[in-house]
Amino acid sequence: MPDNQEKRPTDSLEYEPVAPFQTDPKPEVVPAERPADPDPLLKMKTGNATVNHTIDTVNRTVKRPMVAHLIRAAERFNDRLGNQFGAAITYFSFLSLIPIMMVAFAAGGYVLASHPTLLQDIFNKIFANVSDPTLAATLKNIINTAVQQRTTVGLVGLLIALYSGINWMGNLREAVRAQSRDKWERNPQDNEKFWVKYLRDFISLIGLLVALIVTLSITSIAGSAQATIIHFLHLDNIDWLKPAWHLIGLAISISANYLLFFWIFWRLPRHRPRKKALIRGTFIAAIGFEVIKIIMTYSLPKLVSSPSGAAFGSVLGLMAFFYFFARLTLFCAAWIATAEYKDDPRMPGKTHK
Repeated sequence: MPDNQEKRPTDSLEYEPVAPFQTDPKPEVVPAERPADPDPLLKMKTGNATVNHTIDTVNRTVKRPMVAHLIRAAERFNDRLGNQFGAAITYFSFLSLIPIMMVAFAAGGYVLASHPTLLQDIFNKIFANVSDPTLAATLKNIINTAVQQRTTVGLVGLLIALYSGINWMGNLREAVRAQSRDKWERNPQDNEKFWVKYLRDFISLIGLLVALIVTLSITSIAGSAQATIIHFLHLDNIDWLKPAWHLIGLAISISANYLLFFWIFWRLPRHRPRKKALIRGTFIAAIGFEVIKIIMTYSLPKLVSSPSGAAFGSVLGLMAFFYFFARLTLFCAAWIATAEYKDDPRMPGKTHK
């Protein structure tokens, strides 16, 4: 048969030619696979329907975003030696008190040297209240030594306090970085020269002291201003307003704590944390720190009321305070690092993974 497949020209047509039918088979559309559900926390089934229902409830609960976030933070805190880092920070915090006490001892010596009458009054009270003459003479010699060697003790204590404070800041920085960075191993950026490390820790220590002074100043000034305003307005005798004043003071104290922890979580890590995670994690740390202060305020007087507590209660109280502060700081650092919020940009600044 003759080949009639020759195409005719279509330029002169007043309509568009009909497109040929597509005879090729359509590609098969493969449905997208749903992401696999995470493994349940409790992988067990029993013959008791009540127990099985409880297990299912627990597995559904741990899949909630808030609970899952809390579990991720706890796992990171434990996997990255949060308890051990907390104990190390507590140890160095307690050791740092010794040079601080030396500086305070020297400051007391300067005060007594400039007020001879006050020094003599102290001696008179010692001899009047201490029945043992040997112990009274020993205390007098200690005070005289503090007055005479105040300059030496002050300079040595200041140098040791500066050295121990820089090392304490370095330990706190490394502990926070261990919880914050994406990988547990140290990054090449962490291998700094020793003088750069000490300079960085010195600047961070000064910044932390400034943040601490601002925090204490806000709490103190706000508390005094609140008491003055209440007394000026003659509102101190209204009983039903007292809870409101306590709540206002608590809010001011939490705000001051927030400034302190915001500086810690923003400046100590090498990378810049996420904005929402930083704000919320810092708020949790501020509330937790206020709870620790309230517990210590009520428990420490009861601890030192007994004869044995009078000797060791203050020491144990300080160690407990440092330990809970360290654990709270590191857990909140882990909480910030494991946050998974949508549309959460990093804070401005240079970032290292």
